[in-house]
Amino acid sequence: MKVFCYVQHLLGIGHLKRTATVAHALRAHGFEVVLASGGMPVRGIAVDVQLPPAASADLRTLLDERGRPVDEAWKRRRTAAVLDAWRAARADVLLIELFPFGRRQMRFELLPLLEDAQRRAPRPLVVCSVRDVIQPRPDREAEIAELVLRFFDRVLVHGDPRLAPFERSFGAASRLEGRLHYTGYVVEPAATAASAGSEVLVSAGGGAVGRRLLETAIAARARTLLRGATWRLLAGVNCSEADFRALESRAPPGILVERSRDDFQRVLAAAALSISQAGYNTVAETLQAGVRAVLVPYAAGGEVEQTLRATLLAERGAAAVVEEAALTPATLAEAVNRAVRLPLPEPGRVDLCGATRSAELIADWLA
Repeated sequence: MKVFCYVQHLLGIGHLKRTATVAHALRAHGFEVVLASGGMPVRGIAVDVQLPPAASADLRTLLDERGRPVDEAWKRRRTAAVLDAWRAARADVLLIELFPFGRRQMRFELLPLLEDAQRRAPRPLVVCSVRDVIQPRPDREAEIAELVLRFFDRVLVHGDPRLAPFERSFGAASRLEGRLHYTGYVVEPAATAASAGSEVLVSAGGGAVGRRLLETAIAARARTLLRGATWRLLAGVNCSEADFRALESRAPPGILVERSRDDFQRVLAAAALSISQAGYNTVAETLQAGVRAVLVPYAAGGEVEQTLRATLLAERGAAAVVEEAALTPATLAEAVNRAVRLPLPEPGRVDLCGATRSAELIADWLA
């Protein structure tokens, strides 16, 4: 059996990383997988089909690989490329990441793709793959539900309802009863720490929007109970060279600045404390590592997805939170001092088997 996976990352790399992890689990389960990505190539994440890449600095305006706003001719080329890849795959399953719960700006190619799948005989299984929390859009919930009911057979919710019930961010979830299936969080297999350490790990995900957090961490260190520890700052693969050099120049002795780590999960598992934004992948990896955490959710441009996820974790005592608008060296230091007094997260608090469970569910539905 063959699965065609479509994913479009725009600002960060989390969507691609999560979908690639699911694709790996599908292959391990015996599926043939075609992973088609519409975002910029990311070092270390292999895809089977690289569509003409698109990005966005604000999650609204689509930019081509040269940073220019896309036009109608570009959209026609992209749509043709998506349909050509899908038809060539002759897949039994069409798995689309996020849409229609997000990626509204990609409707120009996704609606033709879904319509093509509906016309095929035999009709493929059509599945939506969506994270635990979405950007709430109360004014669009009816439209989103209608698109799910019209085009999708199943929805894989990559979360744990004990932590983040999907209805907290999508109020019309009850309309999709029978189609929604929780998988647990999608995270790569756990890394074993070389040894328990005392480092503080400060990470900015892909790094496109994390400079302020890293700069604040540099200024906050001396005010914290962990001021004697080494602080390791990971700027991210998308951090500009100018921003990276500026961070290096600000870092005093005791603070290491690196762009990224191939062994991020191992370093995280050995940390005394994690300071990060509240993106899906970083939160899942932090929960898996079982370390104390401070979360500073990204909230620019009206985004509330990370804020809601961070709030849900804080309500369960799993993290200390600083709102992005309130981020200063003093507030971050205070959150660090609160976090180090929290008990270590209990193993098994959250389901982290999302990739394997996704493959099992798809196999069951096909059977």
